Amino acid sequence: MMKHFFSFFFLFLTLISFGQNDGQNTYTLVIHGGAGSIMRARLTEERQQAYTQELKHALDAGTQILARGGSALDAVVAAVKVMEDSPLFNAGKGAVFTAEGRNELDASIMDGKTGKAGAVAGLRTVRNPIEAARRVMDSTKHVMLAGQGAEEFARSQHLEIVDPSYFYTDESWQEYLKVKENNEKDGRKGTVGAVALDKNGNLAAATSTGGMVFKRYGRVGDSPVIGAGTYANNQSCAVSCTGHGEFFIRNAVAYDLAARMSYLGESLEKAADYIINDKLKKQGAMGGLIAVDKDGNVAMPFNSPGMFRGVAKEGKPFQVLMFRE
Repeated sequence: MMKHFFSFFFLFLTLISFGQNDGQNTYTLVIHGGAGSIMRARLTEERQQAYTQELKHALDAGTQILARGGSALDAVVAAVKVMEDSPLFNAGKGAVFTAEGRNELDASIMDGKTGKAGAVAGLRTVRNPIEAARRVMDSTKHVMLAGQGAEEFARSQHLEIVDPSYFYTDESWQEYLKVKENNEKDGRKGTVGAVALDKNGNLAAATSTGGMVFKRYGRVGDSPVIGAGTYANNQSCAVSCTGHGEFFIRNAVAYDLAARMSYLGESLEKAADYIINDKLKKQGAMGGLIAVDKDGNVAMPFNSPGMFRGVAKEGKPFQVLMFRE
């Protein structure tokens, strides 16, 4: 009897040990703060330190949730909110201006476990668009709400509403004036995003942006479009994109990455690198993406001079990058 007890006991310990090493009990969080002309020569040491601090702040906000067993969905929202509240990024406060001199904000989120998604476009008074996108996913039968309808929905959900002047920063305004003076139609295209794998093996992705500087009234890029700028599926990966949105929409970039993994059997890194550095580059599209797969592997390719990005893995120090290190 005692012999059978010990045999069962050792088998039990073996099973526990196996479960602890199967990769399902660790978390990964990846964030981006936009891709573009990000070069050392253009950023002072003080500016680099400011970006590093904000990126680490965003990573910390997300990992605090993941470390205690929280969901990937909650983690990506927390990380994105930090960047929306920072004037350093083109999302929320500090977002770029449209051709009419307004701020119009877009965001989206997707749950890799259920396949549910939510998105908002053309917001002008909601402090954190990513929260509005989450509420669309959780509290409606829809995927995307836009313009006045999205604003009214956000109010009904008791989200924080601010005066449009809240989003103003002098840096973004001066950029707008410069673009307007030069009559250019292309400028900073930075976006913020986060993807996460939680301890339960669930994936989630979130993206938020102010869009393209000097964009036409009503223009919507890839960030709030599920499958273009944001995608998550527990069977493959979670993706958040940044760059020239029209190209990312035409190529359904976020979904294309997941599809290449599922249908072609490509690794996360191989699929992501092909899409950004081959497919899009040949089309003249600048940008990048961040992604994490169901095993915690990470990809952060970009074909622009730089991309603000960061990675947090359980038990490892935060990694924050800007240039082509």
